Amino acid sequence: MQIPRQAVLLRIFIGENDRDDGRPLYESIVLKAREMQLAGATVLRGGMGFGHSSRLHTAKILRLSEDLPLIVEIVDSEERINAFLPVLEGIMSSGLVTLEKLQVLQYGAKA
Repeated sequence: MQIPRQAVLLRIFIGENDRDDGRPLYESIVLKAREMQLAGATVLRGGMGFGHSSRLHTAKILRLSEDLPLIVEIVDSEERINAFLPVLEGIMSSGLVTLEKLQVLQYGAKA
């Protein structure tokens, strides 16, 4: 699979405790992206953050499992990302979703 040079970054901000039908939401997002054959997805775990509630989430020693912030990033063509958005909307109850146009310089092995 080749990503076009002009692509889109889909960035999804959620929390570790967010769920989709009993499973971690980040897991559902990655599996659905794979099922739809998007180019790839990465889940990044944040050490500290806050969202619309302004509740602070931190990885300090005494609060190690306190719903840390997660970011799921997916890069693909604008058309494929746009096709994924309704699926994402169907499984997310809260969170922040951003889209960013970008230029891909390299993906996968060079031929």
